[in-house]
Amino acid sequence: MTQDIYDPQYVAALFDRCSKRYRTWSAVSSFGFIWLWRRQCVSRVMGQRGAARIADGQVTPPGPGATQVVDLMAGTGEIWPHLLAWDSHLRITAIDISRRMHDEAVKRLHGQTAGKIRHIAANALETDLPAGIADMVVSSFGLKTFSPQQQETLAAQIARLLQPGGSFALIEASDPKGWLLRPLYRAYLDRILPLIERIFLKGAQDFSMIGTYTRNFGDCSHMAEALRAQGLRVTYKKHFFGCATSVAGHKPIALPEPSA
Repeated sequence: MTQDIYDPQYVAALFDRCSKRYRTWSAVSSFGFIWLWRRQCVSRVMGQRGAARIADGQVTPPGPGATQVVDLMAGTGEIWPHLLAWDSHLRITAIDISRRMHDEAVKRLHGQTAGKIRHIAANALETDLPAGIADMVVSSFGLKTFSPQQQETLAAQIARLLQPGGSFALIEASDPKGWLLRPLYRAYLDRILPLIERIFLKGAQDFSMIGTYTRNFGDCSHMAEALRAQGLRVTYKKHFFGCATSVAGHKPIALPEPSA
């Protein structure tokens, strides 16, 4: 029987096995682009903060207190330094289905940073965080592990978690269809990476799933439509010829009804 690669238990087990090598292997296998793409994801969500507060020519000021960020499919927290570089006072709630990914992230926290991040081991599709808890929602390189139907569920979660005026950005490795060098890119993901993994990681075949997931995922266009269906404002962007794609936007602020 073929295993469902989108089953939450399968995904959790996959990333549990990858957890100790995830940071190093993802950086090496992407030739460092993954660091740049996370930085661009944060730049996109920060860019939406101002746009989200403008409606019909009016600017709504942000609420009091620290900015609350929900990081979905947080992994080992590589996006957090980029977030804190933009705003050192924000607070992050990190959600990931893999307990070991959380453990690896906690090992790397120290000093004041640890107090700014709360960890929740949970399925992002089923989180019971309160509605409107987030000023911002981000996700980097976890979206490909969701089927189209699961992406629609995730879009509903993002819309629920965001407060009016809240912004979001999600970035994911993608399949750059139409790019002249796509055959080489696919050969690298589908053949070379699995071979390197088997040789240097004692026969493991976990990171080689990147090829399967990205081929099935395509790009962020379906997620963009799912977010729009939830009433969110959305922009879509390609990165490095479509080797990664992202969606960013915000939850509109409802203006008060004019008085009679």
